[in-house]
Amino acid sequence: MSGLGGHILFVMLLLCSGAAVLGQRQESPYNTNSAAVSFESRRGHFMVPVRVGANAYAFLLDTGYGMTMFRRDHIDALGLRRTGRVTIVGIAGEEPADVFESPTFRIGEMEWKTRRVAAYPVEQGRSRRRDGILGSAFFRRFVIEIDPSTKLLKLHEPRRYEYTGEGEVLALRFQGSTPIVEGTIVLTNGTEVRSEFEIDSGCTGALCIGKHFVEAHQLVAAGRDRERFGVGGGTRTRTGRLPKLKLGKLAIEQPAADFFLEGSPVDPPLAGHIGAGILRDFKVVFDYSRKRMILEPLKR
Repeated sequence: MSGLGGHILFVMLLLCSGAAVLGQRQESPYNTNSAAVSFESRRGHFMVPVRVGANAYAFLLDTGYGMTMFRRDHIDALGLRRTGRVTIVGIAGEEPADVFESPTFRIGEMEWKTRRVAAYPVEQGRSRRRDGILGSAFFRRFVIEIDPSTKLLKLHEPRRYEYTGEGEVLALRFQGSTPIVEGTIVLTNGTEVRSEFEIDSGCTGALCIGKHFVEAHQLVAAGRDRERFGVGGGTRTRTGRLPKLKLGKLAIEQPAADFFLEGSPVDPPLAGHIGAGILRDFKVVFDYSRKRMILEPLKR
């Protein structure tokens, strides 16, 4: 989730009793097992071109969102049918949103249709220059490969996909719709603290560390305070760096971090989340069907 990141809980109040489960598999009508499309890196976000009929949109690729979002003015223009209401619960509060039937989205040569989309506020979408958000249902449908060096997004049919590279394969577990990975933070005194982190590709930061973890390990040092905004409002953080983050056999030196002085991007015992600031240094493969994430370091 952009800004605050972290997990999102959805409380569905469905108006249509026949509504099906979000993210149910929909086969592409195209006779292809893979497709590629160029994406844009916009202010640290992975922005993907998406089409609905003749209309072109830009969607944020966000593992931290539990639902596909679509800007309300686009929903109205397409005449999508309202099916319910959702409450999005974030770090700083909660926001209501109407739920609608999903159109058919086209990404490159792949077509995909989820069961429902939630309305994204028009003002927020325009100010952040985005038309919607591709969340967990999209990641569950395809094996998704993001290559920041070539700015190519590749979509693969999970049942036909076979990884043949030499990247670091990291096991994922899921808390609701949110992917979680094990990692180790090395403190300034050399102590290694093993914990778990949410993966939040919609957050432009590298590491966001929750207040509970910051206080437990006395991580806050001198730095610049700022306010981060997301669902429900904002919260105070302090920017700094950690000596090292280990993910499997990978060691990330001096990663930037936002230390939360209020609240947390995650619930304990998780330490925090890993955002696009870390992911952009790798070719990343999200393979939810096999519960794994693969990181290939980019050659600089």
